[in-house]
Parts: sequence; structure tokens; C-alpha cells
Amino acid sequence: VQLVESGGGLVQAGGSLRLSCAASGVTFRFNRMGWYRQAPGKQRELVAGITRISGRTNYADSVKGRFTISRDNAENAIYLQMNSLKPEDTAVYYCNAQYYSDTYWGQGTVVTVSS
Repeated sequence: VQLVESGGGLVQAGGSLRLSCAASGVTFRFNRMGWYRQAPGKQRELVAGITRISGRTNYADSVKGRFTISRDNAENAIYLQMNSLKPEDTAVYYCNAQYYSDTYWGQGTVVTVSS
């Protein structure tokens, strides 16, 4: 199983980016997928998650109203639309996928927001 993120980059504060995560080598559908991020010197934290069956989403308080997670169940893919970006959103963003007790991670994509 491989998760590949894309869409990171450098953007000015107030700008937008869209992250994508696609899975390969998978013969099943993940129960839940999400985005985490890790800023320098900080612990990895949940940004947003979405379940496969109900499509229920959850967000970190710091991104509510600015970020939107979406999914493509057929492709085992998720997206993160990030608007009104702030310098404190600067981090490595990781795709996460869960299938029952198994957890998978992507290699991360860097998002840098300049002030």
C-alpha cells in the first residue's frame, strides 16, 4: 500500500492550496482517511478526517471554516482544500488511511505560508 500526496508548495498568507492523496497497491476500501500535519518542533496533529461510509468529517479547531476535506471512494483518494492560509499552517502535511486496525501514512508534502 502506498499513499502519495501532492499539491504542497509556497503560498502567501491569505492564499489557497489544494492537497491530494491517492492510494495505490490497494485491493480494499479504507474505513477512514485523513490529513495530519507536523510543524517544526511540534507533534503531529490531526487536521481533518473523513469516513468512507457516512462521509462524516471532523476538523481541528484551528482550521474549521478554512479547510475542507473531501473524498473519492472509488479511487481511495482524498483532498484538502485549504483557504485563508496563515503562517501557522506551515507544516509537513501527511495523508493517513485506516483499514480496521491497520494504519498507513504517506511521505508528506510541505506547505509553507509566508507572511
